[in-house]
Amino acid sequence: AQAFAEHYYNTFDTDRSQLGPLYNDTYSMLNFEHSVDRPGQFKGSAAIVEKLRTLPFQQVKHQVVTLDTQPSPNGGVVVMVCGNLLIDSEQQPQKFSQCFQLMPTEAAGLAPGSYFIFNDVFRLNIG
Repeated sequence: AQAFAEHYYNTFDTDRSQLGPLYNDTYSMLNFEHSVDRPGQFKGSAAIVEKLRTLPFQQVKHQVVTLDTQPSPNGGVVVMVCGNLLIDSEQQPQKFSQCFQLMPTEAAGLAPGSYFIFNDVFRLNIG
């Protein structure tokens, strides 16, 4: 889980358009900050990466404060991350929480030995 979080946030912070291989084209789903025009749900790696790629900032830095894990059925892992988010030139970090459910690739009929993000739920912690 620690290695996954480091890889995910390093990739996100340097070039979030490269996150596609961490998601699955068919099964992955992202819930990202509920919005009025769309309920915040994006399904499949292309839709998820497009959402993340078009977020309205140029630079971002994630700082992981806590990371908790639990096993889930079929060999999966739930990863809960809480941390700070520095966006563009902001000096005050925003608090965020993100929960991932990682599933083994064989659960999606792919070659075994790796994981993909099955569920991803992101929220800013405001207030």
